[in-house]
Amino acid sequence: MEKKWQDKWEKSKLFQADHDERKKIFLTVAYPYPSGAMHIGHGRTYTVPDVYARFKRMQGYNVLFPMGWHVTGAPVIGIASRIKDKDPWTLELYEKVHKVPKTEIPKLEDPEYIVKYFSTEYHNVMNDMGYSIDWRREFRTTDPTYKKFIEWQIRKLKEMDLIRKGNHPVKYCPHCDNPVGDHDLLEGEGVGVNELTLLKFKLLGKNNNEINRNGNSNSNVKYLVPATFRPETIYGSTNLWLNPDIEYIEVISDASKDGTNGETWIISKEAYDNISNQIKDLKIIGTIDPKPLIGTYVENPVTKEPHPLLPASFVDPEYGSGSVFSVPGHAPADYIALQDLKNNNELLEEYGLENIVNKIEPLNVVTLKKYSEIPARDVIERLNVKTQEDPKLEEATNELYKVEHSKGIISDHIPIYSGERVSIARENIKKDMISKNQATIMYDFAEHPVICRCGTKCVVKIMDNQWFLKYSDEEWKEKTRNLLRNENIIPNEVRSNLEYYIGWLEDWACSRRIGLGTKLPWDKQWLIEPLTDSTIYMSYYTIAKYLKDINPNDLNDAFFEKVFFDNDINIDNDISTNKINTSQLDSIGADIDDFKLKIDEDIINEIQNEFSYWYPLDWRLSAKDLVGNHLSFHMFHHAAIFPPENWPKGMVVFGMGLFEGNKMSSSKGNVILLSDAIEEYGADVVRLFLMSSAEPWQDFDWREKEVVGTKRRLDWFFDFAEKIESIKKSPLNLSNIERVDLTRKIDLWMMNQLFIRINDATNALEGFQTRKALQDSLFLLKKDVDHYMYRTKHLLEDPDEAIIFVLSSILESWIRILAPFTPHSSEELWSKYGGEGFVSEAEWPIKYQYFPMKCTPTLNLQADSCIPSEVIEKSEEMVQSIVKDINEIKKIVDVVPKKIHVYLAPDWKWLLYRIAADVGKPDIGQIMGKAIGENIHDNKKEIADVAKKVGREITKTRYIGKIDEYDVLSDALDFISEEVDAEVIIHTDDSYDPQNKAKNAMPYKPAIFME
Repeated sequence: MEKKWQDKWEKSKLFQADHDERKKIFLTVAYPYPSGAMHIGHGRTYTVPDVYARFKRMQGYNVLFPMGWHVTGAPVIGIASRIKDKDPWTLELYEKVHKVPKTEIPKLEDPEYIVKYFSTEYHNVMNDMGYSIDWRREFRTTDPTYKKFIEWQIRKLKEMDLIRKGNHPVKYCPHCDNPVGDHDLLEGEGVGVNELTLLKFKLLGKNNNEINRNGNSNSNVKYLVPATFRPETIYGSTNLWLNPDIEYIEVISDASKDGTNGETWIISKEAYDNISNQIKDLKIIGTIDPKPLIGTYVENPVTKEPHPLLPASFVDPEYGSGSVFSVPGHAPADYIALQDLKNNNELLEEYGLENIVNKIEPLNVVTLKKYSEIPARDVIERLNVKTQEDPKLEEATNELYKVEHSKGIISDHIPIYSGERVSIARENIKKDMISKNQATIMYDFAEHPVICRCGTKCVVKIMDNQWFLKYSDEEWKEKTRNLLRNENIIPNEVRSNLEYYIGWLEDWACSRRIGLGTKLPWDKQWLIEPLTDSTIYMSYYTIAKYLKDINPNDLNDAFFEKVFFDNDINIDNDISTNKINTSQLDSIGADIDDFKLKIDEDIINEIQNEFSYWYPLDWRLSAKDLVGNHLSFHMFHHAAIFPPENWPKGMVVFGMGLFEGNKMSSSKGNVILLSDAIEEYGADVVRLFLMSSAEPWQDFDWREKEVVGTKRRLDWFFDFAEKIESIKKSPLNLSNIERVDLTRKIDLWMMNQLFIRINDATNALEGFQTRKALQDSLFLLKKDVDHYMYRTKHLLEDPDEAIIFVLSSILESWIRILAPFTPHSSEELWSKYGGEGFVSEAEWPIKYQYFPMKCTPTLNLQADSCIPSEVIEKSEEMVQSIVKDINEIKKIVDVVPKKIHVYLAPDWKWLLYRIAADVGKPDIGQIMGKAIGENIHDNKKEIADVAKKVGREITKTRYIGKIDEYDVLSDALDFISEEVDAEVIIHTDDSYDPQNKAKNAMPYKPAIFME
């Protein structure tokens, strides 16, 4: 059934969008990097924009929803390399998880084939999901025409002086010999690069004397160089930690190049891989056994105090330099480690440390309000941390580090810096130590491991002569902030994250050595990195269908300037008048031909009109893990290149996907392929579950049991349509529903509820609230329909014109409103029951068209607008309330009444309610005064008694004005009598009131007497 409708849509070219006179919606979602099969996480990402696109088409908008494939960069190079090397893990991943046939696996040794294979797989699965994509605009980022677009973009940024050459720390894969971004990684996505201070502790002997030193030469002086975020705590250092179970080496560098003065450093073997990529010509001169060093001393570079080297298994050889300096007064981990060591008699005896360790006491550096001189001890004791393995230790560390940074003051006994805020002193102390060669800088990952897709552990490398985008440029940042201020962000709390990243971003390495992609026009040894070539490609979508038929060599800067800005470039004149010279062209990798139009003017005008119609982009959708890079870059580049009228108008940021409560990961096999889910449940069930389980910006969890439940709901919808036809006892024709003037209150209620649900779902979809839209349009509406069917069950024996009209109208609107979510099922039902054309092209349900009845003035419905009536809602609420009250009383008194008398509130009580509503608060005196002033009732004592009751109820009861309770209850009398199993008599006065119950009657809550 799904395939049938997909074929019909394709044959009719239903989703091909061209510029015309209608209002437009242009939305894009981050194009995928197809290096593996599509999983259900991708399904949520691409279903959200499809639902919105279908919704807006039904509202009459001309909607463009395109798709392309991001295939530049190094990931596929690494994958191909691992497959070529017959890496067992990779082969199993692609055969078992991505389900590539064995015959295809050898072909994946070619990176281009990986791109072709998986982009085709994505395309097919997206079709199987029923996505309403204009495939004429499909492209890969390695297409020659796209490369021309990227060359123009990067040249334009270079002309604007927003690209520079320099040195900078980057994530780097030694095997690929290439900087890497998040998309290049198997593990470590989103992990930041931290700047650390390496502190130089001179190695001393057992008796605090320098060892391995010849005369006054520094050439053989040895240093341990622990790394820290908090160089100000050097004043509180008491010892250094070494791990006796890891390998250490001695290294030395060329003093003339790195400023380390030819020092010999002792670092872990693992740390060498990282540090050697930051300090040039770092050489290993030997290994060193750490165990003999335990118990020896080093000299504090600032205080010149000797500190012992102590053993610690917690020292990570991969982080920093493989040693840690200890500040037990301000580092909870050091405090507890020192206590543990003092209690470890075996270790103390092994290294002869008892006398050394017992002398160590924490030192104070930072003063904090509400903390003692030893803040680490305070937080350890308060959180009751017992050992280094206690999970509360991390909480203690995070708390103390945060509060010291934000509120700490350098203590009075610290020379030079006393009284300074920690946040300021930290930088001053670091600079001072570096200037005196007491410290230097290194970089490391915030977390380990960070692994390239080729399987190699990444390092932080200082890249020489690398090209950078100048995101640090304050003028560019401010322009980007202006863009953000005028952009609609969903959810709005992401706005502060974007503001943070705009301010936080530093220069970004925009080029790579290897991979697929576009070469830098002016420095062709470099390729433009993947995030840089995916910032303004939304503009490319608008013209992509035309470029397929154009020679790529004709797509030059003159073409793009004309299409995007209507700029006519006269390069010959500019050169002859010295506005531009050939050296300027060389600097951006261009020549004169790049600024001469080569395409027919009529064709360019058509392309230009297409771009002008669709731009600016209305909505950009992407995942929250891209806020700090792609989404921020997207804003930076639009702000730089396009005028404000073409800046993007909106952004929706998605949450992440879970599988049975665990984070999804293709590399770990913890995914369900989207193709498998479609095969098992059908695309519409998958779509319905993904859209109803969470709002797009929330994390969703794929749970098989809940998916099965979703399938049952969709099956029910088909059954409901059949049931209507069986009630009608003749075929349904949704294009020709026979109208009926409704008078029965329950029919009016049902139509009113339908309108409310349509209205609420519409408002939800306008804000991309897919879950709320489905709550209203499916789950709550089904609840309403179930109630309606129950209320009218006694009328279903024979065809009832009003019921058939109501149910047919519900079905007709319901199919439309579910069409964006379950398009195949909706098309099937629409076609089966007489709908005209495609429901995908049908008009979205709106109030004037889909409240098909004569509005009844007594029910507060205005004939010209038919707005949802609170009176109708309240009327049905009253019917249900009276049934509930009667049945509860029957249980309490334990009798089976023959007759039930219902007494309605007199007019004066309604007037009193109105007065109380006008007062707006339970002020009994004010209510009484107004009631007496208006002379609503002769008996002032009775007014007082009721006023007290009204005062209590007015804050709990939704007062909407007087309704005709007699009319409402009389209309539902048969239903009420059946539900309470007794004759029900409605009284408008107290002429028959043997037990004086009528006096208890209140507006909306009649009194009850049973006999």
